Amino acid sequence: MTMETLVREEILEGGPEGEAPRTIQWSSVFAGALAAGAMSFILLGFGVAIGLGVSSASPTWRDASAALALLSGLYLIIQAVISFGFGGYIAGRTTRPAPALATIEDDGERRDGLHGLMSWALAVLLGAALLALLGASAVDRSPMRSSASNTSAAEPLLSYELDKLFRAPRRPPNTDLREPRAEAGRILMTSSSHSGVTTDDRAHLVQQVAALTGLAAPDSEKRVDALIAESRTAINRARRNTIIVAFSVAAATLIGAVVAWAAAAAGGRHRDGAPLPNWMANSNRFHRNPRAMPVP
Repeated sequence: MTMETLVREEILEGGPEGEAPRTIQWSSVFAGALAAGAMSFILLGFGVAIGLGVSSASPTWRDASAALALLSGLYLIIQAVISFGFGGYIAGRTTRPAPALATIEDDGERRDGLHGLMSWALAVLLGAALLALLGASAVDRSPMRSSASNTSAAEPLLSYELDKLFRAPRRPPNTDLREPRAEAGRILMTSSSHSGVTTDDRAHLVQQVAALTGLAAPDSEKRVDALIAESRTAINRARRNTIIVAFSVAAATLIGAVVAWAAAAAGGRHRDGAPLPNWMANSNRFHRNPRAMPVP
């Protein structure tokens, strides 16, 4: 009884050799994060190739239905489950097992799950940093940054509406429309607000269209009113799709954490030759020394 008490005290203190069973092995964490990132890149590229992306350089992407946005969000969740499950399994499978005496009940499973969770966190941070760098690079190289007066957040979203607004059969050569387009874009962006486009802004747009296109005042008013309605519809659709995709990204990320933990725990059990969960039972045949250990 005394020996059992001493052994249990040594286990709680980190083992007879002073090893901490909860120490994180960063090589396994990095391996899992890289595996998850590579799998995610492949699946996201495949999704974009088959049309499950709701953002595009084409103006028709704004006309995507809510069903396509939901399907794209569902695909994001599925790819997160596969990617983080793969990365978590790699992290748990490559983690060195804890000392034999350091395993108390499910402490080894928690240790492997922690490695899977850390690989998930690293993969998420690396992906966010990469997206931030790509976004910053795209903004810095944009020709719209040449002048503050030429800058408009409406260009990526309402470029087609702005083209239609200033479309003219005849226009003097070398006419610079950057400033009028930017100003008109900022006005059209207010079309989705509660108050909508004010009377003064509408009158100013009518004057701009008449001056730059040569249309008569009644025709300019009809064009401006039609483009205000189209801009409101385009902005509302883009906002709806953005909300759906943003919610799907958040859900996929959180679900990925749970999947990474479970997959890492399963990878650790596969490494130790312990009985695997039912969903991984078939993978036991690939183990070098398959054996069944009694469940405590």
